Amino acid sequence: MISELNQRSREIFRTIVDAYVETGEPIGSRTISRRLGITLSPATIRNVMADLEEQGLLYAPHTSAGRLPTEAGLRLFVHGLLELGALGEGERESIEIKCRAAGRSLPELLTEATTMLSGLSSCAGLVVAPKSDRPLRHIEFVNLGPGRALVVLVTEDGLVENRVVEVPLGMPASTLQSASNYLNAKLVGRTLDETRIEILSEIEAQRTQLDELSSRVVEAGLATWAGAGSTGHLIVRGQAKLLDDVTALTDLERIRALFEALETKESMVRLLDATGRADGVQIYIGAENSLFNYSGCSLIIAPYQNSREQIVGAIGVIGPTRINYARIIPMVDYTAKVISRLLG
Repeated sequence: MISELNQRSREIFRTIVDAYVETGEPIGSRTISRRLGITLSPATIRNVMADLEEQGLLYAPHTSAGRLPTEAGLRLFVHGLLELGALGEGERESIEIKCRAAGRSLPELLTEATTMLSGLSSCAGLVVAPKSDRPLRHIEFVNLGPGRALVVLVTEDGLVENRVVEVPLGMPASTLQSASNYLNAKLVGRTLDETRIEILSEIEAQRTQLDELSSRVVEAGLATWAGAGSTGHLIVRGQAKLLDDVTALTDLERIRALFEALETKESMVRLLDATGRADGVQIYIGAENSLFNYSGCSLIIAPYQNSREQIVGAIGVIGPTRINYARIIPMVDYTAKVISRLLG
């Protein structure tokens, strides 16, 4: 459809979208004429606006004489007319520092990166952390006191995750060490799902070198991890920023529905699926993504990779449809690349 717009229509359309991103308010022909800085009468501009409205790119809210871009219009603009800005040196440096200072564990890095993106973009930041079915580097049981132990898993990607398990009272420290040694011999370089059935079968058939207590600890650890993290972990920061533009009860209900959707595992599956099918930054405006339905929000998200160049997660922002796409798209893209580099 871009090719069907002449230069005059493109300039008028661009001016309307720029004004919408800046103010969120309808813009009329006289204001457009002043912004364009070229000799076009308001009547001529109104005719072009009428043509753009007929093509489904603009609409008139209520009885206003001004126009706003439709979601279809925004998508056309973002994918066909948008000129991306360049990240400033300060922004790039801030992203690098925040990611590097996030700590040794991947969850800390991702949480910090998400918070940082939320602050820089004035949107809600979100990240889908890697699924836990990655080959393991190390597993260990740590005593937490009577009846409790901590299971620590470290994947080859550097992801560190913990679970608390119940263990028999009065159990000696050597039992936890035996359980750790046994699982490390079985699991390192393989995924938990790959070896879980094998380990449980050995225990049931009493073909292991473990004593009864150690077997119970291993079973408790495997049970705790069963199905954990199978769809990844969704981290969202800065949700309150989505409420900044809310002016009506219907808008509030839409945002509430979005918050509820983000808490479901299906959301993580959809987000990973959306980023896994294509390279680079993905942009979803309004109802284009079924996750949002009619929430009036846009999602800008990019995948990040592990050392084997496999997509293991995604990071991005959610904001109103009038977010500053030109600034935020390169910001999300750069952050995803920094995380991929750190994981590599």
